[in-house]
Amino acid sequence: MSSDQSLLSLTDVNTYYGQIHILQGISMEIKAGELVCLLGGNASGKSTTLKTILGIVQPRSGTVTFDGVDVTNKSTSFRIGNGMAIVPENRRLFAPMTVLENLEMGAYLRSDNFEEDLNDVYELFPLLAERRHQLAGTLSGGEQQMVAMGRALMSKPKLLLMDEPSMGLAPILVEQSFEIIQRVHRAGVSILVVEQNANMALSIADHGYVLATGRIVLADRAEALSQHEDLKKAYLGR
Repeated sequence: MSSDQSLLSLTDVNTYYGQIHILQGISMEIKAGELVCLLGGNASGKSTTLKTILGIVQPRSGTVTFDGVDVTNKSTSFRIGNGMAIVPENRRLFAPMTVLENLEMGAYLRSDNFEEDLNDVYELFPLLAERRHQLAGTLSGGEQQMVAMGRALMSKPKLLLMDEPSMGLAPILVEQSFEIIQRVHRAGVSILVVEQNANMALSIADHGYVLATGRIVLADRAEALSQHEDLKKAYLGR
């Protein structure tokens, strides 16, 4: 499903918080159509990488290229407007609003008619069509994950960024959540999953990167990484 065309690339990116050197020479790439996972424990630099991709923090050096455009110094809204979408950690739905209202919020930057895309989301997640008038806050964790992904898809993204999709979910819901991610990927969406659950993420990804203390210590096809003896060592930063 992936092509040779690079959709997102980070080249020798160095990001600091004040004097603290967080990301140290990070280089990674997502090709169009790929599902890539970025793995790492706490304080490995995963969320800083995500913030750098989204433009929430600016790297001190290095480049971020998205869909052929150098976006290193571009705003978050520019990147979102050009096809990035985020499914945030803990989903962050508008709990007092209905499922439908949450999905419509995903299309707020669009000026065209999004009915067709709404129907596509309902086709992907038939349950959301049934629950469209239900308040999002009353749904189960797995159902809320569907709403969060549906909301992101309403912006017609070229790249879907997923921040810790397994966070706070019971094991059975984690499995369900990753099935949902696969379903969206099969529908043709390029995805970056930022995750601590290495086994689960590698089981669905094409390619993986492992971060430890701000450096990429392993990068390979997901299948090869899942067999890698150093994975646990690098992954736990030991």
